[in-house]
Amino acid sequence: MIKTIIFGNSGSGKSTLAGKLSTKHKAAHLDLDTLAWQAVNPPQRMQIDESANLIQDFLAQNDNWVIEGCYSDLLTLIAPFATQAIFMNLPVAACVENAKMRPWEPHKYKSKADQDANLDMLIAWISQYTERTDTFSQIAHQKLFDEFNGDKLMYTKNT
Repeated sequence: MIKTIIFGNSGSGKSTLAGKLSTKHKAAHLDLDTLAWQAVNPPQRMQIDESANLIQDFLAQNDNWVIEGCYSDLLTLIAPFATQAIFMNLPVAACVENAKMRPWEPHKYKSKADQDANLDMLIAWISQYTERTDTFSQIAHQKLFDEFNGDKLMYTKNT
């Protein structure tokens, strides 16, 4: 059985690793992007209690799981139930290159063209990772990693 959280910058390989682990362990895979945002344009974060309820539903329905995202505020709610934390702490330049090669994510974008239209904004976002102090920042992820009590791994290059 696996109960793993994976976090890091956008483009760090969270989804790729989560997909590999969920396949290998026949585990449910939850991308926090799917429950962190309201379905409005422009995008707005869902209230944290709404996201927390959806997370609790997922945990109640699954004993074997991999949950990934860059939301340290949501991951902090999940961490007490996890047995493993993986911090994808890649250099910003590697994350930018990964983002440029990212395959279409149909659960996030209507088309590959829509995803590609967002690439410049994503690269700017990725580039600010070490400077930000918000829930998506390297500082927040390092704190989550440092405070996690279970098995911990940190990757500093592509897996």
